[in-house]
Amino acid sequence: MPRLGEPRLDVDSCESTQLLVDTSLPEGAVVVAGHQTAGRGRLGRTWEAPPGTALLFSLLLKPPAERRAAELSLVAGIAVADALEHLLGLAVQIKWPNDVMLRRRKVAGCLAEARDGAVVLGIGVNVGQAADELPANAGSIRTLTGRTADREELLVAILDALASRYVDWRAGGLDAVYDGLGPRDFLRGRRVSVNGVSGVASMVDSDGRLAITATDGTTVAVESGEVVYAR
Repeated sequence: MPRLGEPRLDVDSCESTQLLVDTSLPEGAVVVAGHQTAGRGRLGRTWEAPPGTALLFSLLLKPPAERRAAELSLVAGIAVADALEHLLGLAVQIKWPNDVMLRRRKVAGCLAEARDGAVVLGIGVNVGQAADELPANAGSIRTLTGRTADREELLVAILDALASRYVDWRAGGLDAVYDGLGPRDFLRGRRVSVNGVSGVASMVDSDGRLAITATDGTTVAVESGEVVYAR
């Protein structure tokens, strides 16, 4: 298994770290930026943060063909939660399909994009932003804990956690890392609406789908979509 984080490219600023990853490089290559001018999230959203306030990086992975690349957003979320809990000593949750939550606020996001037979995994963590520098319903380590955090220390912690989770996922799929997902399921028990399906979120299943129990008692498993949930 290659060491995640090598080779490494650091840039002060770029449009998006996702665009700088060369898929011909060895698995584990990473691009880290101090600032993104057009950071990318799911569904065409942007990820914006003042220079030097967020941890922003993209990692090259080359998973086996039998694994579903889309699941890597959840695997990454588990690793980010592992790292944050270790460093902060606070409980962290995962909101399907790709957000990491601290004290009910989004503190990180993960984006897995298939490209040239590989996966470029982008991760952004809100670290030092002030409250007026964050979008609605988001938080940073600074605003949510009152603490400062070192972005390099956090990067190393996430890569270490991801290396372990990635090995397990490669071998056994989401079942092999479900201990890091199931107990952290932010949506479980909440009323949600996804792609026109409304009901109560019951779980994220071992295929990475969100299971929703409708008012008539039937269960629908949603592959992907935008979640609206009761706060």
